[in-house]
Amino acid sequence: MKIDLLSLVFCLFFLSCDKKSKVENTIAAIPVQVKLERFDIIFFETPPKDLEKIKKEFPFFFPPGNDNSVWLNKMQDPIWRELYTEVQKKYADIEPVKEELEGVLKHIKYYFPETKIPKVITVIAEMDYNNKAIYADSLVIISLELYLGKDHKFYQFPNYLKQNFEQRQIAPDVVSSFSTRKIPPVLDKDLLSQMIYCGKQLYLKDLLLPKYTEAEKIGYTPEQLLWCQENESYMWRYFIEKELLYSNDQKLIPRFINPAPFSKFYLEIDNESPGRVGAWIGWQIVRSYMNNKDAGIADLLKKDAKEIFKQSKYKPKK
Repeated sequence: MKIDLLSLVFCLFFLSCDKKSKVENTIAAIPVQVKLERFDIIFFETPPKDLEKIKKEFPFFFPPGNDNSVWLNKMQDPIWRELYTEVQKKYADIEPVKEELEGVLKHIKYYFPETKIPKVITVIAEMDYNNKAIYADSLVIISLELYLGKDHKFYQFPNYLKQNFEQRQIAPDVVSSFSTRKIPPVLDKDLLSQMIYCGKQLYLKDLLLPKYTEAEKIGYTPEQLLWCQENESYMWRYFIEKELLYSNDQKLIPRFINPAPFSKFYLEIDNESPGRVGAWIGWQIVRSYMNNKDAGIADLLKKDAKEIFKQSKYKPKK
């Protein structure tokens, strides 16, 4: 009986792998060619006398109300010029980024066929870490100054932010921005709804970034991911015992959902924990739901959080 059960498990495993392989082969054959423009180079290599030309070509980068002196000063400012030099050192060859984005967009086209392939534009912006990559209808804008490597001398940010200032994080950040266009905003204010919303975002990364590790998808180090895996049962018990899942206390969002140096259980384990553990558990709930339901991605994205939780039959791994 044990042998038969083991054989069944192996059969199911190989059938699953074969199905995934066929899907990936189909995706690889989708014709997608990314048009990538280096606005960062265009801007800093344009002579000041030709500023008006690039303003006409890229009007969305020049909001009204700013005098030309703002842009002329930026073009010639020594600090901005040094940052531009650093970006060019890192991204003299942009082809690997372009190839990675083509892979992402092929997956997007497979799961969301109606999606138009956007133009990709690289920029050097104001180091706004909340908007490292922006996915709009027809544009993807990537701020290259925030992908120079976590140890770059220009970064005066806390470590939990800097650890994701790596080239490898460009594609996950693009998918994060894309997901906000596909997942309806959270209307309920309880913690569970926030957890499931983040879980949907991360599940999209499972589909669109199959070659990325779980740690890369959520922006953890391998050690932080291991902590979550080893403490999943403990964290879940904490949420249940403290009756936090259906709480509308908005202080829970920065404690367990938002990026942070650590999560706030107000216990000794806090300094060992990564931020966003609520998002990570929401991810496991969504995965459990998709494993237990014959549901497509469209169904998942529009489904109510509480229904997902009820039907997920989620149990933390011990």
